Amino acid sequence: DLAEMVEGLVGPRGVGTRIRELIAMKKDKYEMAFVVALDIVHAKFGHIDPEETAEQAVKTALAIMTGGITAAPIQGLAHVRVKQNFDKTRYLAVYFAGPIRSAGGTEQALTLVVADYVRRLLGLDSYKIIQSEVRRFLEELRLYEREVSRFQYHVSDEDIVYALQNLPIEATGTETDPIEVSSYRNLPRIETNRIRAGGLRVVNDGIVG
Repeated sequence: DLAEMVEGLVGPRGVGTRIRELIAMKKDKYEMAFVVALDIVHAKFGHIDPEETAEQAVKTALAIMTGGITAAPIQGLAHVRVKQNFDKTRYLAVYFAGPIRSAGGTEQALTLVVADYVRRLLGLDSYKIIQSEVRRFLEELRLYEREVSRFQYHVSDEDIVYALQNLPIEATGTETDPIEVSSYRNLPRIETNRIRAGGLRVVNDGIVG
């Protein structure tokens, strides 16, 4: 069942029992995702540090939302990190990889909503994007469309910029394609000059689409 699949896929140990309780209470999968994320942050399944807590909560929530049967929670969500804004405040970054495409657009978008919920529970600040990071994202997005593949939706630059400037979580990713940007390279908070298709897809198809 769902409870067994989620616990087996991503954990934490004991979460299956909690999921069964929530199913008995007639909670839908989206409600369950948020309740379980809250339980993980409140250490109902054991104490771990804030970064590990955030990653566990987001991965388990995504596994619940996708029914415990897709690659998204394992290969699609690479990791979650606590990083630093330029004003020294701390924020949450979610690193997506290519297989996040196996989740639907709703689940992709809600992964960032869950991450924002976890961020608030952990007392972290919002991600404060800077102009060079916005331009890098746009350069990468258009390069991916030209050189690799299309997205589900073609989204305007204006809508992408609006989303990026208002997202309280950094939607980033691991490199997925051996193609490098030429203009906005070597940015301090972006670990690669190559395309990060997972993050691009979540913002383009999940958030805006």
